Amino acid sequence: MTKKVNRQMLVAMLRHMRPAYSVAEEAFCNEYLYPVFGPPDRHGNYICAVGDTPNIMFTAHTDTVHKVGGIQDIVITNDFATTSASNCLGADCTTGLWLMLGMIEAGVEGVYVAHAAEERGGIGSTALVADDPPWLDDIDICISFDRYGVDSIITHQSCVRTASDEFAKSLSAALGLRSLKPDSGGLYTDSYEYAEVVPECTNISVGYYHHHTPSEKQDLHFAQMLLERLIAAHWGALEVVRDPTLPEYESDAVGWLTGS
Repeated sequence: MTKKVNRQMLVAMLRHMRPAYSVAEEAFCNEYLYPVFGPPDRHGNYICAVGDTPNIMFTAHTDTVHKVGGIQDIVITNDFATTSASNCLGADCTTGLWLMLGMIEAGVEGVYVAHAAEERGGIGSTALVADDPPWLDDIDICISFDRYGVDSIITHQSCVRTASDEFAKSLSAALGLRSLKPDSGGLYTDSYEYAEVVPECTNISVGYYHHHTPSEKQDLHFAQMLLERLIAAHWGALEVVRDPTLPEYESDAVGWLTGS
């Protein structure tokens, strides 16, 4: 039986510390992902398609940067989740997984991919792109839920343009979130691996701060609001402009060393 996607579920998911390839990660995936996605592919990626030949894929990753696997205590203060029991909270990328589960539950069309081992260099996404699955030919847009803060729609990762400004602005409008704006300061997440084959590849803010540190925190109110906007969005209004065969470099992209 699948779990109901709500705020309590997000808090419960945040309790799981799960380094890549750990027993703890496997247990987490068996509890939260397997009932919805089914078994993973040979690389450890969980893939679920909703709708008939969707042209958008949504991504997050299954691992966290915890030093050890297990269960941690979560403290809620003023709508922010934190922990003092480990080296990080792990909202990167637990919140992204929770958002995808909520969108699947609501029937939002797309190909949903929970990638393996992003924190070890995008191992799962790199392998999946190399496999060139048939559904990838239909994908025009790849949206990762793996960015800190509440105001970014990433247009560049590692100083390489992966999404057009036109697309970023149309996504902000489709979500009805003026706070989300084009941001050229992305570092890296799984959507980067698709940038040579998918026109628009981005990463959007999901409301966590200070990721990979003991002071990491997740804005639960923003996460809930974002999920509601993702479910209500008019996805057909997104602009697809970038040509993935023509790389564009941004030598002055700012902030790209600060995180995903």
